[in-house]
Amino acid sequence: MKLDILAIGAHPDDVELSCGGTVLSHVAQGYKVGILDLTRGELGTRGTADTRKEEATNAAKILGAVVRENLGFADGFFMNDREHQLELIRYIRKYQPDIILAPAINDRHPDHGRAAQLVEEASFLSGLPKVETKLNGEVQQASRPRALYHYIQSLDIKPDFAVDISPFLDKKIEAIRAYRTQFYDPQSREPQTFISSPEFLDFIKGRASHFGVPLGVKYAEGYTSKKLIGVTNLQDLI
Repeated sequence: MKLDILAIGAHPDDVELSCGGTVLSHVAQGYKVGILDLTRGELGTRGTADTRKEEATNAAKILGAVVRENLGFADGFFMNDREHQLELIRYIRKYQPDIILAPAINDRHPDHGRAAQLVEEASFLSGLPKVETKLNGEVQQASRPRALYHYIQSLDIKPDFAVDISPFLDKKIEAIRAYRTQFYDPQSREPQTFISSPEFLDFIKGRASHFGVPLGVKYAEGYTSKKLIGVTNLQDLI
């Protein structure tokens, strides 16, 4: 299955938190969007890998993703090395996305920045025919995304552009809340964390508002790009 967009997260819930509105917006426009999680999030303070798997499946349905897969890399300990790059290349070639949405280049969680470099390098190597990979015993064709954009997971990075998600903020929050073990639940008896506080979802809404203000819209999600962004019509810019 060829995808228009492949959103990649270091952990289940990264996509929902950082680019869920963008996924919803493009699904609504008829694009095929898939999600690829690098790890199962097994080191998370709350929940388990099994509960995260179930939650991720439910969240993907809310977002309208046509596919969601998990590479099962070691949470906290995966590396940007040949082994991990080749495994990721197999999935990039499997879905041949035009656009990849990747983790933030810099963030407080070390997995995010490391994942950003892994995705960036694997995306480039995926386009080299002499890098051979097989899927189900068959040699894959080289394929490189047309563009790769890094979503922003904090407020200390200035975006190069932002996507208006105003009509989709409530649905984005619904997808985040699908991770019942991870976020605010007054009935939970698990240890409290930064993201399980009721204020954390206020932060997510505030970040969307923060990125929306310069655009003159209510809510937006910010992205960085190492590649120059071009348009054929100035009316596409808001």
